[in-house]
Amino acid sequence: MYNAHQKNVAEFFAGIGLMRIGLEKGGWRTDFANDIDEDKWRMYSDHFGVGGEFVLEDVHKLTADKIPTVALATASFPCNDLSLAGARAGLIGKNSSAFWGFIDALKKMGSRRPPLILLENVAGFLTSNDGEDFHDALSALNRLGYAVDAFIIDASRFVPQSRQRLFVVGSAKNKAPMIARDTMQFHESDVRPRALADFIMWNSDIDWCIRKLPLLPTSTKKLSEIIEHLSPNSKMWWSDERSNYLLNQMSPKHRAIADAMIAGSRVSYGTVFRRVRNGRSMAELRTDEVAGCLRTPRGGSGRQILFAAGKGRFAVRLVTPRECARLMGADDFVIRVPLNQALFGFGDAVCVPVIEWIAKNYLNPLWEENYAEEETLQVREVRTKYRTSSKRKEDAGRAAA
Repeated sequence: MYNAHQKNVAEFFAGIGLMRIGLEKGGWRTDFANDIDEDKWRMYSDHFGVGGEFVLEDVHKLTADKIPTVALATASFPCNDLSLAGARAGLIGKNSSAFWGFIDALKKMGSRRPPLILLENVAGFLTSNDGEDFHDALSALNRLGYAVDAFIIDASRFVPQSRQRLFVVGSAKNKAPMIARDTMQFHESDVRPRALADFIMWNSDIDWCIRKLPLLPTSTKKLSEIIEHLSPNSKMWWSDERSNYLLNQMSPKHRAIADAMIAGSRVSYGTVFRRVRNGRSMAELRTDEVAGCLRTPRGGSGRQILFAAGKGRFAVRLVTPRECARLMGADDFVIRVPLNQALFGFGDAVCVPVIEWIAKNYLNPLWEENYAEEETLQVREVRTKYRTSSKRKEDAGRAAA
């Protein structure tokens, strides 16, 4: 059995630990963390300190004795094979197949399996292999005794970064009433857009348990508010030649926006991603005070670029690690690693305030409704047995006297 006194967590695919930070803000405690990536372990250790809760190991090789008994297990497994930007190999792909390692770890735990599960991945998980991968994952959780729920949250509701992610909650004994599938409210939910609602409607073979959730907040934070104001002499700024090359990679539409920024009376900011369009590398500028989705810089691609312009001038550099931390809602995260290592770590992480919101608005109420009561009964049962045993010993002592 799980430790009913504590809302404790086993964090699989822990990365640099932003899932942990978000859950801790929601009142949960991490007792176990696992990842295979040594670079991410270094960032995790730099922030949290080196502790025995982190096991640096391939999830497929984890043994049950290494995993403690917990109330919640989280899994932010690799998205490489599920993302729309990837090759879409799905759950049989080299990286995303790690999901099955997580399922095997739960199987190995046997009767100690946690009552709650939280999965996190890209929204492309929903459509990977025409939805078969998502169906297979949910079915695997069903076979382990979990009813499932799914919802999508964009980090832009909390921070100035566009980062849409799909979440799944598995509950071993959920008493919450299910939302009727034929109600319009179900389709209109801001956490269950049409594509996800349709998936739920059409996959009635899945053991669903859908909970009502409050409306998501609307963020007022702006990209300009998280900018690190570096010295003009900082080595982060690109040379004039490199900066002009980026400017010339823009389409006429984006170039016109950039020119207007340069001619502006004040300095304003935008972010740039390089993308291949019709076989040509293009620089696409975004200027709505929201950064694009942070990604891992594989092969030099995916690194987000900051474009600062105004008063007749412009300057270009990569987004800094500290800016990445702020875009993920982890403003005070300790960073002691080189640039690319930090960009990898944050690009693969979760947004802290999103996880905090899930903890406070989903996991905590679910726990209180279904498990806190069970916790009280278990504690009472133990106390009753202890008192009965003590009374018998006292009675036996008096009889002997």
